[in-house]
Amino acid sequence: MTPRRTIAIVGYGTAGQALSILLSRDHHQVHVFERVAQPGPVGAGFLLQPTGLEVLWQMGLLPAVMQHGAPVRRLHGQTPCGRTVMDMRYADLNPALHGVGMQRGALFSLLAAAWEQPGNLQPATSIVEVDTAQGRVRDAQGRWHGPYDLVIAADGAASSLRAQVQGTSLDREYPWGALWCLLPRGDWPHIDELRQRYVAARKMIGLLPVGTRPGNDEPQLSFFWSLPRDRFAQWERDGMARWLDEIAALWPQAHARLAGVCEPTQLARAGYRDAVLARWHRERLVLVGDAAHAMSPQLGQGVNMALMDALALRDALRAHADRDNALQAYQAQRRAHVAIYQYWSRWLTPLFQSERDGLARARDVLFQPMGRIPGGRGHMLRVLSGTQRGWLGRLPLSPAFMQAMHGLQDTRERDSIC
Repeated sequence: MTPRRTIAIVGYGTAGQALSILLSRDHHQVHVFERVAQPGPVGAGFLLQPTGLEVLWQMGLLPAVMQHGAPVRRLHGQTPCGRTVMDMRYADLNPALHGVGMQRGALFSLLAAAWEQPGNLQPATSIVEVDTAQGRVRDAQGRWHGPYDLVIAADGAASSLRAQVQGTSLDREYPWGALWCLLPRGDWPHIDELRQRYVAARKMIGLLPVGTRPGNDEPQLSFFWSLPRDRFAQWERDGMARWLDEIAALWPQAHARLAGVCEPTQLARAGYRDAVLARWHRERLVLVGDAAHAMSPQLGQGVNMALMDALALRDALRAHADRDNALQAYQAQRRAHVAIYQYWSRWLTPLFQSERDGLARARDVLFQPMGRIPGGRGHMLRVLSGTQRGWLGRLPLSPAFMQAMHGLQDTRERDSIC
C-alpha cells in the first residue's frame, strides 16, 4: 500500500499544477505555495510534444487539450532569401504523431480546473528556505509551515531552492532571451506548422499556432523574436516603428500579423537558464521541472519535461514506500532521459542565438544534409518529439496512447469533412 503523505509543493507552474492533481488523486494531503498573489500563466505559447501529450492523456485531459490546442505537424525554418534550414515532419517518425501548439493560459486553466483541492493553494507566499531534515518551509515573512513528509520545489528556472539540494554542477543565465506575444491567427496559411526565419544566429522570428483558450474561441499565434537580454532596454528606446520596419523587411507575412502591436508593453520578455545538477533531492526536498534541469528553449521541451517529471515522481512514490528509495528511483529515471536534451540544447543554442556568424553559416549548409544521413533523421525526430533516451535508446510511447492519438486524428478528419 502506498503511504499517504503530507506534501508541500513550492510553485504553481506546469510542474506544480500537474503534481497537485496527480498526488491529490492518490490521496496525499497536498499544500501548494505560490509567490504571486494571483497565479496565472507566464508566457504566450509552447509546443506540446508526444511525450507531454501522453502524460496529459494519462491524466484524462487529452480531449480538452486537443479541443483548445492546434495540431502541429511540421517545423520549418528558412533564411529571408528562402533557403530552407530546417524541415521536419512528425509523420516521418510515425503517422499518428504530431505536436500541439497551445496557449499557456489554456493549459493553466485546464490544469487548475482538474485539481479537486483548490483551497489548498496559498498564493502571495514566497518560500525562501526549506528545513530538509524536518520538511518545514519558511516564507519571506519568516513564518514556518509544516512539517511535511515531502517538499517539492517546482519554482522554475530561477529556483531559489535549487541550491539547498547541494548538488548543482552548473547554473548560469543564457545571454539571449526573447520577446513574446499572442496574435490573432486570421488568414495565416500555415495553420499546422511552426514557422521560423533566421538571420544568421543574430535574429530569429517564430510563429506557432496555439489554438484557443477557455473563454476565447479566436485561434491565436504565438510570436517570438530572439534578442540578447542586455538589449531589451535598447530595443524599447529604439521605438516600435523601427523594429516593425525591420520585421517587414525580413518577413512581410509576419509583419502583417503584428498590425495590432504598437506598444512595447504588448510583448512579454523572457530569459533562460542552463542548470545541471548532480543530484535532484536531499532528505525531504526534491526538485522537479526547470528547478531540476533548466535549459534553453531551442528544443521546445520545457513544459513536456515538467509533465514527465510530475508523472515519474507520482509513480515513484507509488512504487516505493520508503521516501529515499522513491526519490532515488525518480531521479534515476528522469536524469536518464533529460541528459541528452540538456546536451543538445547547450550545443544547439549558439547555432540559433548568438553572434557567431560562422556557426550560423555552417548550420545553413549542413543542418538539412545531416538529417538525411542514415539514422540521423530518426535521431533528430526523436529528439524533437521527446522520445530519445540517451545516445542510442528510445523512449517508447504506450500502445494505448498511440491508439488514442489515432482515434483523435480520425475524429478531426471526419469533422473537417463535415
